[in-house]
Amino acid sequence: MKLSEHKDLKNAITDLPIKEKDRLLLRLIAKDKVLTEHLHYKLLEDESDLENRKEKIKADVEEQLVDLKKLNAKEALVKVRKMITTVNHFYKVTKDPIGEVELKLYILNIVPFDYRKSTLGYRDYMILFSTFYLKTVAVTINKFNKLHEDLQFDLSENLNNLLTKIYSSKLASSAEASNLPKEIN
Repeated sequence: MKLSEHKDLKNAITDLPIKEKDRLLLRLIAKDKVLTEHLHYKLLEDESDLENRKEKIKADVEEQLVDLKKLNAKEALVKVRKMITTVNHFYKVTKDPIGEVELKLYILNIVPFDYRKSTLGYRDYMILFSTFYLKTVAVTINKFNKLHEDLQFDLSENLNNLLTKIYSSKLASSAEASNLPKEIN
């Protein structure tokens, strides 16, 4: 049920006493962890907390990077997905598109491509890893393109480094097939 479809409900809610509205609002917020965290960020944090969140994510990624080089493709795929999910959560909480693109470029630039093949199983996880990686790059490029020109200028070097890394690796043919640009101007 959408609130916009029930105008009488909307009016009834706005007519409630303030105490009742507060109680209902707090109950609703408590049911959604991301909303709770977003409100905490919006109401109680400032610009320095945003930078602290970014630095914490970067530190966690660097910590996991040591183990990442020893893993097979399946395990690496799980770890990299988790890293990207952390950045997606960061965006849901902070609504900071610049930070999202910056963090994704950071992760994608430092993640290695070469992993051992899993000895057991019938799936080629290296193909799955490559597909996930390239789709994440494509999504990041789309988000990059939506940023203001000045912000794009600041992040373009990192993005071009990433594209150079991709096109000088064994992912080059897959990147070309998925129409990833070789360079961002």
